[in-house]
Amino acid sequence: KTQGPEIERLIQLLARLPGLGPRSARKAALALLKRRTDLLEPLADAMSEAARRLHTCPECGSLDTVQPCTICRDQGRDRTLIVVVEDIGDLWALERAGVVNGVYHVLGGHLSPLDGIGPEQLAIPRLIERAQPPVKEVLLALNATVEGQSTAHYLREQLALSGVAVSALQQGVPVGGELDYLDEGTLAAAIRARRPL
Repeated sequence: KTQGPEIERLIQLLARLPGLGPRSARKAALALLKRRTDLLEPLADAMSEAARRLHTCPECGSLDTVQPCTICRDQGRDRTLIVVVEDIGDLWALERAGVVNGVYHVLGGHLSPLDGIGPEQLAIPRLIERAQPPVKEVLLALNATVEGQSTAHYLREQLALSGVAVSALQQGVPVGGELDYLDEGTLAAAIRARRPL
């Protein structure tokens, strides 16, 4: 080994992040180690603080350091619109695009019977509870994948008795596309062109 166990552990942990393999993790670790004072130590402090203060929002399921989350606390939000997303990255993508002024609901994934993920493993019961007046519309902003679309179909059926309008993203989201990887213009077009289901 060319480094001590602490550095090796740093590399192994970095390699577990999405998009980083062993080689990229070593490069990232080296960059952090070379910039110990202005990057490594502040990053370690920020991560420690976030880990201590992080909470899951009891209303929407997002992550934040306050409860309820910053978005759910925002009195300027349209509470008659609930935007349903699979994961927090999708919520962040829609917020970056700046095209949604409603509140969110994070499912925590999509239905996948082969992987043992049924409705009870997702935040579907909480969505059904929330989809009551004064809510007027539930926008299913789910990924255009087979799993995302089967989840949308299941949610349409579950929400049919709620009396709220159910809509979905329309043009702009390609089949197989994931919201977190789309540009803001594409997301904006998809939101504007939403349609009733």
